[in-house]
Amino acid sequence: MNETDAPKHWYQDWRGLRDRLLHPRVEDAALEMALRQARERQPLPVVWLIGKAQAGKTSIIRALTGSPNAEIGNGFRPCTRTARLYDFPPEAPVVRFLDTRGLGEVAYDPTEDIRYCESQAHLVLGVMKATDLTQESVFAVLRAVRRRHPHWPVVIAQTGLHEGYAPDSGHVLPYPYVQSPWPPAVAPDLTRARLAQREALGELSGESAPLWVPVDLTLPEDGLEPANYGLEALWAAIGEVSTLGLKARLCGDAAVRDTFARAAHPHIVGHAMAAAAVGAMPLVDLVGVPAVQAKLLHSLAAIYGQGWTGRDVTEFLGFLGVGVGVSYLTRLLGRELVKLVPYLGQTLGAVWGATASGATTFALGKAACYYFGRRRLGERIDPTALRRIYTDALVTGTRLLTSDATRGAGDRDLDDPAVTDHR
Repeated sequence: MNETDAPKHWYQDWRGLRDRLLHPRVEDAALEMALRQARERQPLPVVWLIGKAQAGKTSIIRALTGSPNAEIGNGFRPCTRTARLYDFPPEAPVVRFLDTRGLGEVAYDPTEDIRYCESQAHLVLGVMKATDLTQESVFAVLRAVRRRHPHWPVVIAQTGLHEGYAPDSGHVLPYPYVQSPWPPAVAPDLTRARLAQREALGELSGESAPLWVPVDLTLPEDGLEPANYGLEALWAAIGEVSTLGLKARLCGDAAVRDTFARAAHPHIVGHAMAAAAVGAMPLVDLVGVPAVQAKLLHSLAAIYGQGWTGRDVTEFLGFLGVGVGVSYLTRLLGRELVKLVPYLGQTLGAVWGATASGATTFALGKAACYYFGRRRLGERIDPTALRRIYTDALVTGTRLLTSDATRGAGDRDLDDPAVTDHR
């Protein structure tokens, strides 16, 4: 890296970024307060899971997030006496799952849980074992929700398909439930049970019919291949009824290929969203945004099993180069200049701050994935490739954050009492 490639003050600031990324200069309590305030401005999309115990709700969360069962179990926290929530990823969440427990249990009164969850949910995901025909407690909640919120999308996952298979048989491949009628290879008893569940629910009031998706989400050690049978159909159903963009948040696109990149993607999106929210806040962004980025890079290093010392930070920034440094600092500092514009300065500065902070965080994360991934394999790091990944990710991150803001406004409109009453 050559100092003559950029003005000296830019070079010094770029070198200073090393210390901010390694040792962010903001108290943890202050950053947590800023993140909490930012989250209030930018609430998480919420998936409300409605199903009996052992219906497979945790398996669905594991499959959608790629998070191990153990981590999910430890991550739940109570929100009412009989309901709990799980934010993923925990340190910078992109989605919240709400689980109503106790359905079908003796003396369970779901009133409190329904009231709390109704104030939170964006997508209702009913979960029931395909071979369990005693689902009236689940149906009752679904009917009550759609009477009060007819526009809420509903997807119903019929789980545990293998429990209805003939002995020594496996999944029907290719996945057969996208065609109608289902082929003869589908077990007749399973077909009858699944159709009986649909008939028992009957017509569900509301603006759209629920989408029923058969799935069998198991663990590799269970010996059923593929382990996530029907997951793509579940994603397709969620995408059809919802504008939340959950798959983009949790899975990314075709570029997210290997296991490490897949695990890293939601962390990158979560920290980018957090940085965008902090970047829109006055007096916080210049220290808060690098702090969020530092937390992200530490998290990615842990995911890839790599060190993240001062020497590593220096090497990473060196590979990015001064050109990227100038671009980064222009985005970081440019919004402060915009804020000086009379009247519109604060508004424009907040918009610029949010977009710039989120996009640069997303780009740093994707570039870091390449850096850590090559290091993990002991392969040479190509600075040109790393800078290209950063530049491309700026565009992708901007698009993701912009579309997310648009979706968020749309979701708030749907929950606006004035909109609901008008309908």
